[in-house]
Amino acid sequence: MPTITFVEANGTPTPVDVPEGWSLMQAATAHGVDGIVGECGGSCACATCHCYVDDLLAALLPPASDNELGMLENVVAERRPHSRLACQIKATAAMAGAVVTLPECQE
Repeated sequence: MPTITFVEANGTPTPVDVPEGWSLMQAATAHGVDGIVGECGGSCACATCHCYVDDLLAALLPPASDNELGMLENVVAERRPHSRLACQIKATAAMAGAVVTLPECQE
């Protein structure tokens, strides 16, 4: 079970043990991380789980799907090169130690 650190917009880090196969959105909401809304429940239909992945995660992840890229066009906060939707990132052991930074707002 990898530990992934979520950094809230105010700088508060929250390390979370994420079961392999869970999405980062599921893990964040299950552990009360402030900054992930996940209105659509993880179906890649709302962009309220926008996050910024670190270089470790960026190197491990496959490219964003066309659907995810379309949703990223609708994010409220600044879109950056490492912007992803947390609902589309499934935890693996290789992600241990990764850091996910959350934007100032989702809605």
